[in-house]
Amino acid sequence: MDAGTVVVGAGSWGTTIASLLAAQGPTTLWARSAELADVLTTTRENPRYLPGVTLPPMLRITSSLSEAVFGADLVLVAVPSHGFRSVLEAMAGSVADSAAVVSLAKGIEAGTNLRMSEVIAEVLPGRHAGVLCGPNFALEVAAGQPAATVVALRDEALAKRVQERLHCGTFRVYTATDVVGCEIAGASKNVMAIAAGMSDGLGFGDNTRALLVTRGLAEQARLGQALGAQRVTFGGLAGIGDLVATCTSPQSRNRSVGMQLAQGRKLSEITSGMYMVAEGIRTARPLVALARAHGVELPIAEQVAALVAGETAPKQAVAALMDRPARSEWDEELTRAVER
Repeated sequence: MDAGTVVVGAGSWGTTIASLLAAQGPTTLWARSAELADVLTTTRENPRYLPGVTLPPMLRITSSLSEAVFGADLVLVAVPSHGFRSVLEAMAGSVADSAAVVSLAKGIEAGTNLRMSEVIAEVLPGRHAGVLCGPNFALEVAAGQPAATVVALRDEALAKRVQERLHCGTFRVYTATDVVGCEIAGASKNVMAIAAGMSDGLGFGDNTRALLVTRGLAEQARLGQALGAQRVTFGGLAGIGDLVATCTSPQSRNRSVGMQLAQGRKLSEITSGMYMVAEGIRTARPLVALARAHGVELPIAEQVAALVAGETAPKQAVAALMDRPARSEWDEELTRAVER
């Protein structure tokens, strides 16, 4: 892999990843509008999404999607799940047949209940589809604070080549082949973070937050295993690492949404003041639908889905969770998986 890298999407995370990659080799960042591309090119800063961070001089920026992806052997797609398919369709005629297409989005597509790698497979058949995920707040990574992530591709050798391109002194990149597990972990943690924020907004303490994080992890693993994921994935950076960060950090947009809902604000009011997407809002419903289609119960995710749909209130959601029948902590099938 040496033909060049493109990052599609100039939000905070896309801009951060592009900046890291540009230090390693030829990299292009695609911005949706010509105006934004001009601002980034002339000022070497993304003032709305990554203020105060200087973009490397070698990073190339364009608003032409076909020009950006043409000839690239690695395409990282950093657009929200609700716009993911349309962007892939727009680049379909320009992406090399041999390119690896890696999702940076953490969501489930509404309407189809597909993971992002499945959307890639539908729109760009034959390309290597993967995912990059972990406890990665863009501002911290861009500032050079020590951080780590996971790149998952079914082709292990290809994952290692992506790792080599992105790994640097402040950003450790681990490889995995469990694309399904990484995607389910990344999508579901945003939903769980809304629940954690709701708990904080209601004034509950550390015990309640720990309860939600721990049982949220159980829900992730239960669904992931039903879809063929490796249970060990949920004990790593893509699983518990990202879950803890998103459920506890003041930087978490999804946690902030939950807090504000618990404090009585309407969802429309909350989202109208947000520049960046809180993926858990759109992902909750398709995540629950995906789980039901596979006979998996996700009690926390179900309450979050009802909450963002306006079908329940924060206190009612908590009461519904606490009123569930008593049971064993460990599902028998998960226990057997651990014993094996």
